[in-house]
Amino acid sequence: MSIRPEEISAILKEQLERYQSEVEVSNVGSVIYVGDGIARVYGLQGAMAGELLEFTGGTMGMVLNLEEDNVGAVLLGKYSHIKEGDVVKATGRIMEVPTGRAMLGRVVNPLGQPLDGKGPINTSTFRPIEKVAHGVVTRAPVNVPMQTGLKAIDSMVPIGRGQRELIIGDRQVGKTAIAIDAIINQRTKKDVICIYVGIGQKQSTIAGIHAKLEEMGAMDYTIIVASTASEPAPLLYLAPYAGVAMAEEFMEGEGKDRDVLIIYDDLSKHAVAYREMSLLLRRPPGREAYPGDVFYLHSRLLERACKLNDSLGGGSITALPIIETQAGDVSAYIPTNVISITDGQIYLETDLFYAGQRPAINAGLSVSRVGGSAQTKAMKSVAGQLRLDLAQFRELAAFAQFGSDLDKATLARLTRGEKVVEVLKQGQYAPMSMEDQVAIIFAGVNGYLDDIPTAKIAQFEIEFLKYLSSNTDVLKSISDSKKIDDATNSKLVKAIQDYKSMFAV
Repeated sequence: MSIRPEEISAILKEQLERYQSEVEVSNVGSVIYVGDGIARVYGLQGAMAGELLEFTGGTMGMVLNLEEDNVGAVLLGKYSHIKEGDVVKATGRIMEVPTGRAMLGRVVNPLGQPLDGKGPINTSTFRPIEKVAHGVVTRAPVNVPMQTGLKAIDSMVPIGRGQRELIIGDRQVGKTAIAIDAIINQRTKKDVICIYVGIGQKQSTIAGIHAKLEEMGAMDYTIIVASTASEPAPLLYLAPYAGVAMAEEFMEGEGKDRDVLIIYDDLSKHAVAYREMSLLLRRPPGREAYPGDVFYLHSRLLERACKLNDSLGGGSITALPIIETQAGDVSAYIPTNVISITDGQIYLETDLFYAGQRPAINAGLSVSRVGGSAQTKAMKSVAGQLRLDLAQFRELAAFAQFGSDLDKATLARLTRGEKVVEVLKQGQYAPMSMEDQVAIIFAGVNGYLDDIPTAKIAQFEIEFLKYLSSNTDVLKSISDSKKIDDATNSKLVKAIQDYKSMFAV
């Protein structure tokens, strides 16, 4: 005799209910090992990856390994009081951080706890640190400029809102300086929220950055997420994910602040912290002794930077990850990983830095895969010639150093390149508006600076821009129209010639 389908489902339902009554999933376990910032816990059958655990004395932990007979967790705080046999409770909550406007102007750790002594942060908004990045369908093309205020970047390697642009170079060549200048440059319009994530930095470095941003009036729209070198590896690991969770609250939230700039300084130290945790948790190592999933570590972080389409509000997260190279080796494991994930890189060269070129950007190796789509028409009209002049200068300068006799045309190109290189030099904490950049680059690439001594070009630039703003409407015209039409071109040429006649060489 056959059993009818409805009887089968009734039997299965009865078996399931009996099984659930017999097997009760435990949310309490006990410590079987603790040390080096990790703990192994027995008995948490219902634990989830990324779940918060509560240990003795209020110390929190986060589940990373789900193994057959135990759970591997990293400890987020002091653990000297935890011992074998202590009770551990599963909270049922995935690791999350506080977010929202209350965070602006504050320095916090990766758990969202304040470090600046300004009292508690009052917010009821929390976000999980891990989230699947937005899909292709929900994204929009990157076509709005993210102005950094640096001539060399905005002209040759432009960054768009929603882009991921890597800053790469050896230590002490000005990588953080570029990121801080980009944050300071947003103070004019104040339509971009900035988040600086310091990973494994010295406390004095974080304090210095905070003081400089306060001084420049940039902390009003900035959050600093700090995990210093003295803190355990799990906090360094969490820092960038905490930062991007805070950024997503603005990108996806209501209101005018929907564009976010986030700096990860730096992901080399992030990978080192993750490696330390992985080896302690006995995760399998991969190439060059790094855990095999270190690519996924950074790809799932950087993929969360995007520009949303209009139906989702059109917000964006622009990511500037920083990677430190060893002796300029961009072919090492971590640099090649992050280069392949990002939409271009700004390569800073040690030789250029010590030769006095600041920022020390190598125009040949630096690239933006968004390019002209994220530039105003005014900047695009002067930037094309700039790249060409620089490329010719680099090639000819290498040839000219052998002391050969040079013809007139070659000498002219060398002179032009020398002036353009001088124009691209820029002091720290002095970002420039788009119209100021366009005006001085226009003068350089069109040969109006060829007869001015190289040593006097910086002085010429400062005084010429003052002259332009006080005696003409050229800068306002470029700012409003975002392009150089025939009328503006004529006015700009006349202003350059008039000022040159007054400039004392």
